[in-house]
Amino acid sequence: MNNNTPSSAYLTEVKALSDRIVTAQQPIRILDAIKWEDNIKQAFFAGNCKKLPEITPEYYQNRALGFNPEDKKQEFYQIERDLVRKLGQLNPLSVIMRRICREYQDVVTMLEARGGTTFANISQELYGSSQDVFHVGDPTIAGLGSMMEETLAQLLKLDFLTEEPKTITAKEAVSILNEKIEAVLPGNGLRAMISDGIVADAAAGTDYIKLRADALFNMRDLRVLEVHEIWVHLGTTLNGLAQPYCTFLGKGPPSATVTQEGLAVLMEILTFSSTPNRLMRLINRVRAITLAEEGANFIEIFNFFLAKGLDKEESYTISSRVFRGSTPDGLPFTKDLTYIKGFVLTYNFMRLAVSKGKPDRIPLLFCGKTTIEDMKVLVDLVDDGTVIAPRFLPPQFTDLMGLSAWMSFSRFMSSMNFRQLEQDYANVL
Repeated sequence: MNNNTPSSAYLTEVKALSDRIVTAQQPIRILDAIKWEDNIKQAFFAGNCKKLPEITPEYYQNRALGFNPEDKKQEFYQIERDLVRKLGQLNPLSVIMRRICREYQDVVTMLEARGGTTFANISQELYGSSQDVFHVGDPTIAGLGSMMEETLAQLLKLDFLTEEPKTITAKEAVSILNEKIEAVLPGNGLRAMISDGIVADAAAGTDYIKLRADALFNMRDLRVLEVHEIWVHLGTTLNGLAQPYCTFLGKGPPSATVTQEGLAVLMEILTFSSTPNRLMRLINRVRAITLAEEGANFIEIFNFFLAKGLDKEESYTISSRVFRGSTPDGLPFTKDLTYIKGFVLTYNFMRLAVSKGKPDRIPLLFCGKTTIEDMKVLVDLVDDGTVIAPRFLPPQFTDLMGLSAWMSFSRFMSSMNFRQLEQDYANVL
């Protein structure tokens, strides 16, 4: 046996501890625990959108979580202690799994505190704040959003970039997406289905994509759902569930959401599937969180988006996403920052991997619900067989030559002074 190959006793222990994490997190459903029921929207519209939605801390406390919070935190604490006892304090896998245990303890504490400031504080710890920066002197996430908004606002004025009408019903979309799932991930029991209980037009679960029953789509929307939800979210779930020992990679804690959503948005860009409208929707979510962190209430944010030309439904959707789990005049739930934050982190990881001559590390992002900070450890785990390489990879990630060339030029072009380019090309454009 190779000296670097883990013993079967060690791998058995890893799997047992990993399985305990998977089992412990099963009843935790963050979005279900914080969502606003449809009657809240109906009452808001019935009041001519003049009165704050009637959401109080009691609104949440009257909704059961489906588990005992103290027992659940104790369960994760016990797994954490057993990781030290059985794998050791400094073992890299022990470090990762203990961090995941602590993260889930924070999630439980956050859900206990729905409607209060502790909820918002933990949300910022898990997903970030609009005022976070990536490096000293860099723009904040809010600042990056504003820069993108300026460019997108110009593009959205152009008639030839107008999107085709949304005429495909959710039922028709389910049929089309199921064909795509079977073509890309055949025989795995994955499926698209209709759901009435989601805020967004679509969302991915463990082995399914849910579409809101009353949502309408066009073919480009379905292409975005294919590369975002099927290729990334379902694909990484499938790869995570195939892990023989590190089964926790099949279930992503909040920290994995950053990488997941960043990878999904990056996939939209790499495949030319996204649109200015789509990106503006993501930027609008960042703007809404920024306004809420600056003290704006639900009605102020709702009216802000109405003034930007959005209809009442879309304005309500964005505003309610920001305040779910909170109160309409409280601090925001910041999960919607993960799209832009994750895109920047994932894109920079790929650029650096190529510039350092390590493009072979990029596909490991698809091993399961991974995080950027664990990538170095993941390389060693794949090398010694504790983690297996991803079974499914999108086409762009199977062709490392093409991806490396693309990223090499990206690195080169980003080093140029854009303001100077604007001046130089002033007589050309």
